[in-house]
Amino acid sequence: MNITAERVSTEKLLAYRILKVNHAGEHGAVNIYRGQAFACRWRAPELISQLLEFKAHEEGHRTHFAKHLAIRGVHRCRSYHVCGLGGLCLGIITGLLGRSAVAATTVAVEKVVLRHLEDQIALLSPTDLEACEVVKKIVEEEKAHHDIAELELKQGSFWPHILMPIVAGSTEFVIWLGMRL
Repeated sequence: MNITAERVSTEKLLAYRILKVNHAGEHGAVNIYRGQAFACRWRAPELISQLLEFKAHEEGHRTHFAKHLAIRGVHRCRSYHVCGLGGLCLGIITGLLGRSAVAATTVAVEKVVLRHLEDQIALLSPTDLEACEVVKKIVEEEKAHHDIAELELKQGSFWPHILMPIVAGSTEFVIWLGMRL
């Protein structure tokens, strides 16, 4: 089934776009954690095992979306490599800034992602139950990442106040861009 070779409903096209953008986003998340784990060797080595665990979850999510794109005969999003490179840069920078910057990044990204996942589930449930279930499968691990990182945020810490709006805005922009490419 190749989407270029057949007529596809608007609802199916939306499902394809959502799955593609989620796949690219998971690639970005893998690289955020990869960059943070690398940089935390100098700034917060106690975080490395948790970051590698989160990275493994995100790799599983990326594989999950890739499998469902392949089943539907859909190519990955054009923003895939931009998400990967952006995620790696963000991960290295925030890892070098230390523990509170790492936590702030995870909280900001996951808050935006969870809101988008909820919206996607609402959009997909009446039109494409299979795609809806694909999206639902990752929600619990994404919530866990958010909640664990939120516990790490320190009151009065400098980086969360600076980074969270920047990271949240950047994440919103990348999702918006991916939905239009």
